[in-house]
Amino acid sequence: MDAICDSRRGGVRRVILPQSHGANEVNFDGSDYVVRFENVGLRYGLGPEVLQDVSFALAPASYHFLIGPSGAGKSSLLRLMYLAMKPSRGLISLFGRDMARTAREDLPGLRRRIGVVFQDYRLLNHLSAFDNVALPLRVAGGRERDIQKHVEELLSWVGLGDHMNASLPTLSGGQQQRVSIARAVITKPQLLLADEPTGNVDDRIALRLMHLFEELNKLGTTIVIATHNESLVKRLGHPRLRLDGGLLLGDPQSRRGRKGKGDEMLDGSRHMEAG
Repeated sequence: MDAICDSRRGGVRRVILPQSHGANEVNFDGSDYVVRFENVGLRYGLGPEVLQDVSFALAPASYHFLIGPSGAGKSSLLRLMYLAMKPSRGLISLFGRDMARTAREDLPGLRRRIGVVFQDYRLLNHLSAFDNVALPLRVAGGRERDIQKHVEELLSWVGLGDHMNASLPTLSGGQQQRVSIARAVITKPQLLLADEPTGNVDDRIALRLMHLFEELNKLGTTIVIATHNESLVKRLGHPRLRLDGGLLLGDPQSRRGRKGKGDEMLDGSRHMEAG
């Protein structure tokens, strides 16, 4: 399976994400979205709703920041997107499929089309940095020679070339975060969800990681990044989904950015562009 490699063009080192044997092919008709929420609500147990009437739709190859204060519901929204839980009410569709009507045996295949960068990393401590990143390729049946090449190149790109064989407990939080990012993107997923991916790295590394996400997006991956890093959000200028108190609000700043075809936020009968 092809993954990620480095190259140079015009004397500038950049990351290239080649084809991955159909793993990232977009199979939609013109009316479908990668992600669509309609009047979604979520509550834990008998408590109040942490998400209320959330409606939006994300087109293929769109790129959004998910912003809002701590406790606004950003992580909960991402969990719904990567099928870690079901909503209390409302409709969620992924890749044009209604999740409420999707058979349980089909869920693993859908999850393989999603890359996730977790805030708590979710790495395997008994494996090295290299083996954590290689795991998705090995599960997919990749050739070991190709896996070796791709993993080494990607870990070098994220600044961990000298730590490939390090055990996880010996790495700092920021280094583990970069291992998590490398694992999430190495198969070039159709949808990438990242929860505070730059929270434990300096500005230089943060920009490098954002460049990696930009290259992935150019090849068709839909990206949603939850972040508190306002400087990165302003610098990159992608549309924003803003949560506050469990409500998805229109962000006037996003209207000055690029408009993504087919991206919209829905509020009952009122439609609001998110890009």
